[in-house]
Amino acid sequence: MRVNLNWHEAVHFAARADSGHEIEIDGPPDLGGTNAGTRPMELMLLSIAGCAATDVVHILTKGRVSVKLCNVTVDATRANEEPRVFTAIHLIFKVAGERLTERKLERAIELSAEKYCSASILMQRAGVDVTHEYEVVDL
Repeated sequence: MRVNLNWHEAVHFAARADSGHEIEIDGPPDLGGTNAGTRPMELMLLSIAGCAATDVVHILTKGRVSVKLCNVTVDATRANEEPRVFTAIHLIFKVAGERLTERKLERAIELSAEKYCSASILMQRAGVDVTHEYEVVDL
C-alpha cells in the first residue's frame, strides 16, 4: 500500500492513494492553514469510522441482515500537551436493517473492535481507550 502527498502551499497538501482517490489536507489557521481540506487528525478518526463501519456492514451482511442504514459518529479526546495524541476514542453506531437484532449488531461491533478493524486496533495497542455504543434504529 502506498500513498502520495504533494504540497500546495503553507500546510495545504493533495493526497492520492493507490486506489486513485484524492483528498485535500490542510492544517489549522495557526499553522498557516486556510481550511482547504480535512485536518490530519480528523482523517485518523475518519479512518477508524470507515474501517469499523465497513467491518460491521460486511459482518451483518454475511449474517443475512439487509443493512439499510449505518451511521458512525466518533468523539475523541486528545492530550493537552504535545504531542496531542488521542487519549480516548468513542464510536457511536446507529444501524437499521431487515432481520437486525441488538445481539447481531453488538457481535458485529465486537468482532470489528477485537479482530478486524486495523485502524481501531492500532489505536488500542498504542494505549488509546477505544469504546463503542450502538443503537438499532427503526426506519
